[in-house]
Amino acid sequence: VQLVESGGGLVQPGGSLRLSCAASGSIFIINAMGWYRQGPGKQRELVALAPSDGSAKYEDSVKGRFTISRDGAKNTVYLQMNSLKPEDTAVYYCMAALVRAWGSREDEYWGQGTQVTVSS
Repeated sequence: VQLVESGGGLVQPGGSLRLSCAASGSIFIINAMGWYRQGPGKQRELVALAPSDGSAKYEDSVKGRFTISRDGAKNTVYLQMNSLKPEDTAVYYCMAALVRAWGSREDEYWGQGTQVTVSS
């Protein structure tokens, strides 16, 4: 299983970015996909999570600014980030909690990370 992220970059405060992450390989079902981030000198933290039931969970500081969405047919998750702030600067990682075959256990898979820098 491979997760490939795209969409990071440099943006000014108040700007927007859209991250994408596509999962490929031997996948039976994806139970949840989400985004985590790790800023300089900080621990990795959950940004947004999208379970398969259509609900969404957000870290408090991004509520109202970030939106997570999934395309089940494409095994892809997106993160629309608006009103970006310098404190959003971090490496953003995609995560997929999935089952590779019927009867197998759920495992977590991670992307390689994409840098988001918010600076003027």
